[in-house]
Amino acid sequence: MAEHVSEEVVPDPAATSDEDLLYQAREIANTIYHPTSTCRMGVDDRAVVDTRLRVRGVEGLRVVDASIMPEIVSGNTNAPTIMIAERASDMIIEDKRRSPESLVS
Repeated sequence: MAEHVSEEVVPDPAATSDEDLLYQAREIANTIYHPTSTCRMGVDDRAVVDTRLRVRGVEGLRVVDASIMPEIVSGNTNAPTIMIAERASDMIIEDKRRSPESLVS
């Protein structure tokens, strides 16, 4: 591999002390996590949505995305988000069938 490498680029070759290397790591590093858990579901006072994905204190509004996850998942968020949407669609249909307004034609 050495024949293909002409110089070190990252981290900066001038960074030789632990402090310099730590600074470089902090400047370069980023996360691969997708944003989640900003509107978490639960039953405690810190939860934004209830267990049926309804926003507390706002009638007629649900959150149906990765933000309702109480914690960041260890894998990709795609499949869990699809399942959240699938379950939410069932909840919306169930709630519509149960509501008194849906019984009046």
